[in-house]
Amino acid sequence: MDRARHVRLFKNGRNQAVRIPRDTELPGDEAVIYRDGQRLILEPTSRPSLCRLLESWEPLDVEWPEIEDRPPEPVDIVDR
Repeated sequence: MDRARHVRLFKNGRNQAVRIPRDTELPGDEAVIYRDGQRLILEPTSRPSLCRLLESWEPLDVEWPEIEDRPPEPVDIVDR
């Protein structure tokens, strides 16, 4: 366990808050908080990267219908 630090608690509206010292900051902008007996545990949340998410998916076993690949229709772009 890292060295313990004393921090100040304060009110932010109707919520109690704590300032997290710079050397103990969590990555990202979200965290999970929960109680474990008398302890209050704060853990960073990790969002999977798109590549990791795609790697976790199983291939689909589906017969896809043939779709005619026609060229796009012309579009007039008007500068307003």
